[in-house]
Amino acid sequence: MRSSDTEPLSGIRVLDLCRVVSGPFATMHLGDLGADVVKIEDPRIGDESRRYGPPFINGESSYFLSVNRNKRSCAIDLKSAAGRDAVIALAKVADVVIDNFRPGTLDRWGLSYEEMSYGNSKLIQCSISGFGRTGPDANRPGYDLILQGESGVMDITGDPDGPPMKVGTSIADLVTGLYASQAVLAALIKREKSGVGGRVDVSMLDAMASLLTFNAGMYFASGESPKRRGNVHPTISPYETFRTSDGWINVGVANDKFWSLFCAVIGREALETDPRFDAAPKRAANRAVLAEILQPIFVTHSRDVWLKSLSDAGIPCGAIRTVGEVCEAPQLTQRNMVQSVTHRVAGEVKFVARPLRFDDLPPAPSTPPPTLGEHTFEVFENWLGWTQIEVSALASQGAFGDATQKQSAE
Repeated sequence: MRSSDTEPLSGIRVLDLCRVVSGPFATMHLGDLGADVVKIEDPRIGDESRRYGPPFINGESSYFLSVNRNKRSCAIDLKSAAGRDAVIALAKVADVVIDNFRPGTLDRWGLSYEEMSYGNSKLIQCSISGFGRTGPDANRPGYDLILQGESGVMDITGDPDGPPMKVGTSIADLVTGLYASQAVLAALIKREKSGVGGRVDVSMLDAMASLLTFNAGMYFASGESPKRRGNVHPTISPYETFRTSDGWINVGVANDKFWSLFCAVIGREALETDPRFDAAPKRAANRAVLAEILQPIFVTHSRDVWLKSLSDAGIPCGAIRTVGEVCEAPQLTQRNMVQSVTHRVAGEVKFVARPLRFDDLPPAPSTPPPTLGEHTFEVFENWLGWTQIEVSALASQGAFGDATQKQSAE
């Protein structure tokens, strides 16, 4: 448990009934902000993502490690009567419960919002699901790839002449997790005003559809669905990706001022007044012709040469960097965005830290992702004041699997 009381959510207790990515990503952000996050895991197998790999570090999944820092693990069998009683006991003293089970699952296990909030009217429950708690698709399972397709994002991603393409990261899981953490923060503020908690419903489909923004606007305005455009912009040119002699760069010539500077940098001043390109709408209309002219120019120099020339002229540009380059980039490392913790099994675990700062202060040191059931007795002692005897009584009824016995042996 983090001891710093300088973090914004210090003192907030979050009961985390999530697994895989969307929910754990949400609760990790709450933990990053100082909340005491208790992760409830199946004592037999734990969070499914503990088995996602390779790569593994001393048997620990790097996938799991990447979204579960600043949490404590409590192994509880949610399908057992004793496990249900254990979770309800924790819910009585929690501020927030977050789950990402399919709608109705917790209700069948006797863990409905009504049951968990009985005696704790301030409890906030945030439920993440693929399609939401209502509507004709409410009971459909939701995974990132499925929702990238169902939301229309895949249809507008990729080369115009190629197949639909998923985003290179689990964007549906991650953006839903961000919305969920935002919703919890808003619900906590609402509770401060009303004195009572309530339910929050976060749908992966809703979250992804919200990212369509101007693409949805184009459809509503014209009645036509936008098509895949690859790396080009529908109304700005050149605003796209170009190959250099040793890599790739993005260039954003977003207005006529930049166009004038751009033509000077590439040594083609005549293009500035070319009637096909002398105004932004014309450049957009003649994008293909312009790209054919520009691409042979960019391959004459290296990525870094072009980036320096364009940057010196004030033209928006950037490299297409590998993940490795980003993780080693001075802009991140010098801002202390790449940090590490010592995990009891995996050893040193590096991660990209939270992207939020308050009063220019760095975040408090993180705690490492937990091993399965690592904090079971500790949680009941901290949150409820239970003794080892009281925890053992529930354990004998099958609430925790063998988690408490493992802890005692250690």
